[in-house]
Amino acid sequence: MTSIQEIHSIKKTPLYDRHLSLHGKMADFAGWLLPVYYTSILEEHRWVRRSCGVFDVSHLGEIRVSGAGAFRFLQYRLTNDLDKLEDGRILYSPLCDEMGFVLDEFLVYQAGKDDYYLVVNAANVERDCEALRRYAPDAVTLQDESGRTACVAVQGPLSEGLLERLFGFRLKDLGYYRFKEERYRGEPLWISRTGYTGEDGFEIFSPHSLAGPVWDRLMEAKGEEGVRPVGLGARNTLRLEAGNVLYGEDLDETVTPLEAGLGWAVSFSKEGGFVGRDMLILQKERGTSRRLVGFRVLEKPVAREHYAIHKEGRKIGKVTSGSYGPTVGANIGLGYVEKGFEAPGTPIEIEIHGRFVKAEVVKTPFVPLKHR
Repeated sequence: MTSIQEIHSIKKTPLYDRHLSLHGKMADFAGWLLPVYYTSILEEHRWVRRSCGVFDVSHLGEIRVSGAGAFRFLQYRLTNDLDKLEDGRILYSPLCDEMGFVLDEFLVYQAGKDDYYLVVNAANVERDCEALRRYAPDAVTLQDESGRTACVAVQGPLSEGLLERLFGFRLKDLGYYRFKEERYRGEPLWISRTGYTGEDGFEIFSPHSLAGPVWDRLMEAKGEEGVRPVGLGARNTLRLEAGNVLYGEDLDETVTPLEAGLGWAVSFSKEGGFVGRDMLILQKERGTSRRLVGFRVLEKPVAREHYAIHKEGRKIGKVTSGSYGPTVGANIGLGYVEKGFEAPGTPIEIEIHGRFVKAEVVKTPFVPLKHR
C-alpha cells in the first residue's frame, strides 16, 4: 500500500492539470505522476506511427555543464567522443563508473564549446549530478535545471509540417540530432530533432511558464490537424519497436555498454581516455559473456521483464523489456543472453507462467527507423 508520505512525494509536471482534463490515466513513473494513456495504448501507438502524437516528457532531467574546461571535463567523464560535436548538435553517450558499468545514458547538447546541456533519465538526476561532481574541476559549473525546465515531444510523420504551421518554426533544414533556439509568445525555447519512437519528431524544451501555452496550442489543433495526446504506455511500445533501450530495464549499474550493444558510443581512441576505459578495454579484449538481443515470440503470450530465457532446457538469460508490438504484429522484447546465442535466427524458449514458449533472436530495430 502506498503511504501518505509517498503520495505527497510524487512530483507533478506543469501539465498535470491538463492531463486530468483530457481524462489521462495517471500513474507513478520514476516518482512523477504522468499519463499512461488517454484512450488506449494500442490506439495511441498506431496514431503516432501514421500521424502526430504529443507527449509530456517534462520528467526528464536537464543538467547544465559550463565554464572553462567543460569540454575537457565531459570528454573525460563520458564514453563517447565530444569532438564529434559542434554548436547546435547533439551526441548520445553513456555515463560509466570506474568499473565500466552504466550509471546513466545522456543526450549531450552543445550550446557552445564550454556550454553543454545534458538530458538525463528522470530517476537518475541526483546520482548523475553526484557522479559528475566527483570529477568536475573548480572552473566547471554544474547546475541542475530539471526543476524549471519542461519538455513536450511531438512525434510522427506529420510533426514537421504541423509545428511549422502552428508555431511558425523553421524546421525543414534542422537535421537529426540537431537543435536550435526558437521563440513563442516572445519567449525563447529550444527545439531538437530527437525522440524515442523511431519516427521523425521533435522535443521542445521550455521554461515551465511556456509549457502550458505550447501544449494548449497543440491541443487546439487536435481536430483540424490530427494531433492527439499520447501517454507513456505508447511511448514504451514505440521505443521498444525502435530498439531503444530503457534505463532501469535494459540498462543499469550492473551492465556495461559493450554488453548492451552500445559499443558504437564508446570511443577507446579519444585522447585522455575516459572514466571506466581500462575495464572496458579488458572486457573488449576478453569478449563479453552476455549480450542484449532482440527477440520475437512465436506464440501468443507476452514475454515480460525478468522472465527467464532458455535454450534446450538450460537457462541462458532473462528478458528485460517485452510487449506486444502493434506495428510488428507480434510479441517482441529485449533481453540478455549468454555469448554464443546472440545471432539472429537462434531459436530460444521463454519461460512464461511455467511454460516454455518458443521464440527466436532477431535483429533490432523491429521496425524501419524514419529519422530524417
